[in-house]
Amino acid sequence: MLEKPFSQSCENNKQPILDILSRVLVDKTTLLEIGSGTGQHAAHFAPRLTHLQWHTSDMPDKHLAIAAWLEDVDVDNVHQPFSLTIGASSTWPLANIDAVFTANTTHIMQPLETQFMMQLVADNLPVGGVFCQYGPYKFQGQYSSESNKAFDQHLAQQGCGGIRDINELTLWAKPLFLLETVVMPANNFMLVWQK
Repeated sequence: MLEKPFSQSCENNKQPILDILSRVLVDKTTLLEIGSGTGQHAAHFAPRLTHLQWHTSDMPDKHLAIAAWLEDVDVDNVHQPFSLTIGASSTWPLANIDAVFTANTTHIMQPLETQFMMQLVADNLPVGGVFCQYGPYKFQGQYSSESNKAFDQHLAQQGCGGIRDINELTLWAKPLFLLETVVMPANNFMLVWQK
């Protein structure tokens, strides 16, 4: 049996994120999580958001980890991962998705991949659909903290795309509208977009 991978940041941020999802997704039914990673978020959120069908997704090499976390969750509203590689997958995995969630993916992706993700979500959400996007962001070219500036330099060294600017995301997300920018712990933000 696969030993479950563990992300400390997922453990730290799960309750603050859940507080927002519980509020903004109250009338949604079917959610796609882009980049489910270790699977920790899905395993924590799905049992607490039982009105939502929670669909995980990630690159194929992450699927075993996600499945290992989901094994511990005794609910019928969380689903095994779809294969979704932003930039390589151009098809939307499911009909009737009225909510999308992603955490700590935007700064890993290359700029073109991020643009592709924003457009994919914008094109496929129905009117009234919500996209919750968690992570660090820049505002008018400025970092929100010195630690985020240092983190962005680290990301560049790792070959990641880096922390994106809210203005850039807003252009890429049309016709989504940025409904809320919620300050989160550890210099992160939750962007709540609506179509």
